[in-house]
Amino acid sequence: MQFFQFTREQEMLRKAVREFAEAEIAPKAAEWDEKDYCPIELFPKMGEMGITGVFVPEEYGGAGLGHVERAICLEEISKYSAGLGIALMTHHLGLSSILYFGTEEQKKKYLPELAAGTKIAGLAVTEPGGGSDLMGIKSKAEEKDGKWVINGRKCFITNSHIADYNVLVVSIGKDQKGHNLMAAFIIKKGTPGYTPGRKENKFGLRGSVTGDINCVNVTVGSEAMLGGSGDGIKIAMKSIGEVGRAGMAAIGVGILRGCLEEAVKFANERIIYGKPLSKIQSIQFNIAETRLEYESARLLLYHAASMKDENLPCTTEFGMAKWYATEAAVNASKRTMDLMGGYGVINEYPVGRFLRDAQAAIPSGGTTDIQKIIIGRDTINKN
Repeated sequence: MQFFQFTREQEMLRKAVREFAEAEIAPKAAEWDEKDYCPIELFPKMGEMGITGVFVPEEYGGAGLGHVERAICLEEISKYSAGLGIALMTHHLGLSSILYFGTEEQKKKYLPELAAGTKIAGLAVTEPGGGSDLMGIKSKAEEKDGKWVINGRKCFITNSHIADYNVLVVSIGKDQKGHNLMAAFIIKKGTPGYTPGRKENKFGLRGSVTGDINCVNVTVGSEAMLGGSGDGIKIAMKSIGEVGRAGMAAIGVGILRGCLEEAVKFANERIIYGKPLSKIQSIQFNIAETRLEYESARLLLYHAASMKDENLPCTTEFGMAKWYATEAAVNASKRTMDLMGGYGVINEYPVGRFLRDAQAAIPSGGTTDIQKIIIGRDTINKN
């Protein structure tokens, strides 16, 4: 196994993002959750800090950093607002599709504004028939008179109503074996026939917008196609497997750290039987379990992110990090609520939000069972 140590520059980034989160996110996170409001006004501010374009090369207006740095940013932000964390994560998801598969012209056209946070990106793959069955996508694009005409519906799409540019994966016909042939298109907000539909009222990860996208005779030129004809599955798999699940793992790690810090703070301040709660052995056991889960999830996440930065295959490693971090965040949230007793269910404290956000993070980017399939198959094939 590879091991890593954060550099001085990475620790400086963590400090800067932490200070930003404490000043701009922590005071408003509960309100965003209650109103299910996505603070899009923070995206340009995050752009100024290099967060929205953290792994975009400097030549396209980004910070020119890596995926370890991206995970640092998402962890720090998600400690206070996992909803904003997933909105940012999805912005990176759409942006990465253009970065990794776009032409030079497409990169120069879209990446500077996306890196600056003055425009927001998204990726639309999931349909009513299921999110993990990529070959079952029913949205279609047909070539007519040199243009592509897109029809269909996407659902459970994060940033559905706020994205200025969405990367849509749709079917463009059948291959020789009768399987769906996929392509990806960059669709600009406001394109005729392209409209947001239903907005979901979510249980958790509130503070992000999730909903439908409807396409009715959306007509775009060949310059809107991302990658080549038939590259849609490859784009979706790489983006979700190495950027989406990485982001969800970082969000889980952020929630875990929030649980750990809230548990320690409450245990030290709460006096019972004449002494702090933290002096009771069973409370120490409770906190020890959360500490172990946080440190374990953190190691899985940053190990996988360092592999990504070394251009090593890392889909399975991110699957493990995503599985463990999100499931552990649910366990830690419940455990912290138990530690706090009646206070744990009072909304002045954030642990109830942590629990809802952690539970909502499990299906995002592929359920735990999907991660098990990926990890199991990879393990069998390697042994």
